[in-house]
Amino acid sequence: MATFLYRLGRLAFRRRHVVALFWVALLTLAGVGAAGAPAAGTTSFAIPGTEAQKAFDLLEERFPGAGADGATARVVFKAPAGEKMTDAQHKAAVTETVEQLSGGPEVAAVTDPYQGGGVSRDGTIAYTSVTYKVSGMELADSSRDALKDAAEDARDSGLTVEIGGDALQTVPHTGAAEIIGIGIAAVVLVITFGSLLAAGLPLLTAIIGVGIGVASITALAATLDLGSTTSTLATMIGLAVGIDYALFIVSRYRAELAEGRDREEAAGRATGTAGSAVVFAGLTVVIALVGLSVVDIPMLTKMGIAAAGTVAIAVLIALTMIPALLGYAGRRVRPAGQKSKLLGGGRRKGQGKGQGGERKTNAGDGQQRPNMGTRWARFVVRRPVAVLLFGVLGLGAAAVPASSLELGLPDDGSQPASTTQRRAYDLLSEGFGPGFNGPLLVVVDAADSGDAQAAFQKTGEEVKGLDNVVTVTPAQPNKAGDTATITVIPDAKPSSVTTEELVHDIRDAGAGIKAGTGAEVLVTGATAMNIDVSQKLNDALVPYLILVVGLAFLLLIVVFRSFLVPLKAALGFLLSVLAALGAVVAVFQWGWLSGPMGVEETGPVMSMMPIFMVGVVFGLAMDYEVFLVTRMREAYVHGERPGQAVVTGFRHGARVVTAAAVIMIAVFSGFIGSSESMVKMIGFGLAVAVFFDAFIVRMAIVPAVLALLGHKAWWLPKWLDRVLPDVDVEGEGLRTGADAGDARKDGDPDEDRELVRV
Repeated sequence: MATFLYRLGRLAFRRRHVVALFWVALLTLAGVGAAGAPAAGTTSFAIPGTEAQKAFDLLEERFPGAGADGATARVVFKAPAGEKMTDAQHKAAVTETVEQLSGGPEVAAVTDPYQGGGVSRDGTIAYTSVTYKVSGMELADSSRDALKDAAEDARDSGLTVEIGGDALQTVPHTGAAEIIGIGIAAVVLVITFGSLLAAGLPLLTAIIGVGIGVASITALAATLDLGSTTSTLATMIGLAVGIDYALFIVSRYRAELAEGRDREEAAGRATGTAGSAVVFAGLTVVIALVGLSVVDIPMLTKMGIAAAGTVAIAVLIALTMIPALLGYAGRRVRPAGQKSKLLGGGRRKGQGKGQGGERKTNAGDGQQRPNMGTRWARFVVRRPVAVLLFGVLGLGAAAVPASSLELGLPDDGSQPASTTQRRAYDLLSEGFGPGFNGPLLVVVDAADSGDAQAAFQKTGEEVKGLDNVVTVTPAQPNKAGDTATITVIPDAKPSSVTTEELVHDIRDAGAGIKAGTGAEVLVTGATAMNIDVSQKLNDALVPYLILVVGLAFLLLIVVFRSFLVPLKAALGFLLSVLAALGAVVAVFQWGWLSGPMGVEETGPVMSMMPIFMVGVVFGLAMDYEVFLVTRMREAYVHGERPGQAVVTGFRHGARVVTAAAVIMIAVFSGFIGSSESMVKMIGFGLAVAVFFDAFIVRMAIVPAVLALLGHKAWWLPKWLDRVLPDVDVEGEGLRTGADAGDARKDGDPDEDRELVRV
């Protein structure tokens, strides 16, 4: 692996014009395709294998043209205090609004509140339902404007009017915070490299990679049914890993220059060593994202595959375009330890020049004060038990809120109180009960029944006799008379446990109805769909963990040639993801720090958040594991003792890993400013998870465990060592005899005596 990538890096350095032209041409091609493609809409939310989806498909078949997947809006009216919606002037205003709404070209149907039971018992609140022929994201702006204008005209008559439903749904935006995140990343890179040019390379390549990935997603959105959230996730993940992967290769390149190698050789060695870590780190992220397909939710599968494709592009760009750009940069990218003149750097006293005019380290460098990474690693190696306990207990405390995790999918009830959707939701709850916002749709398939009408009546009677039911509407059969729908209004809000129990009770009753009449009873609707999604996600979590963690465990065994190091990596990941879920619960469910986070309304955590965080965070966590521990492995393989290897790994890698983590946290935090609650929650969860994993697990728990394990950390049975392929991540195949001799001199005798002799 290292030898192949070494040759690839040198080739890209020499043939930089061809490499740069290839990636620019690919970006242009993807951009042209995106420009000519229709805009992405909402991806169809199909949940194969669930009863709710089966009922929805049956409705599509038996009620053709009903527009079951079209946008809906509920225009809710409330009379002034002391008046009723049945008063003549208010009735006239509502009737005029219904007529005004009926004239839209995309409108499929509008209900009359006075003929369809849309007036509350006390007469103070009424509503009309508007059904459209297209989905909310496909709805024309003129249709939304007509809806808002009709509501405004009704307000002029003295009524309180609010609009709910998905007809007002628009493409989410992330806000200026995303740009701020990229700006923070730029500042961190400048501080890390001490050079504007060196800092610009990771940003440039990451933007090109994300541009290719997102443009490709946009170009294929209509063909593959990719929603707008798909490109948002790809941007979030691709930008973060793209910067990090380029950062590690550029950093290793500068370290190779500092050892006196010429620029082409340094580019090749950086690609062969750090590039090997990039490949395996990228593979773990891809495995985690593609593994989301195990859940069998098409929307989640598409999001994962699209993001994985963007990560793969980021890896390829880091391995090819970074060496090419380093060739263009020439002497303007300086060896490690030197600052540009722009930042006040200059030649240090006692430094000479190596071959080709390159600056070369000398014996005096060893007398410099150890960097912070070295000092921290020495402390951890001396006090491994204390550091380990502190890290584990700290993450355990952060994970405590996760024990009260409540899952659900967002609806108008989770919108901020300032929105018209939330106010409409509250008015409907006030006038018709909390369950009115989450009606259950019971579908009766009587095609195999001898008496369809009797089956419909029997179903209505059975459901009406259940607990927690407020209203059961008469059966509405289709034209063929073999299928009917019955609307059931629960007595509790959609996200309550009571409503979930009612869904199960109706399904249990359906088994008896089928035995007696031959008709099949199915429950669907948004509330039932949410319940089925949550159950499906819960059922898939363990198989997903086994698949993803298992594959990554095998991959890390090959990389580190050890059992205990991959095991430690997986257990550390579980700690960080549980702590991150605890933070998500504390902010989005409990309301802690909700103000600074911009969370206007607390509620259940999004159903797919746990499994999504498991997938994405696992991939990102393994990034830092691979980058940091491969440097320790490299030192150990080249003759250093375990404790010394830990310190060496931190001396060379801690600064860069810290910078990479800060950059990733900044990028993810930028998405907290999104108007979409799902994107906001994902951005926060990933930012917190990276913080926990990078600074507590990888920077504290990992070195503490390795110090305690000593040589055992790198043990592998001889028979397995012979069977496993030699991927040579540490670059042993690149080392010459002179290199090996130099490596033996790298150890600091004074430092060795300070380390625990393990």
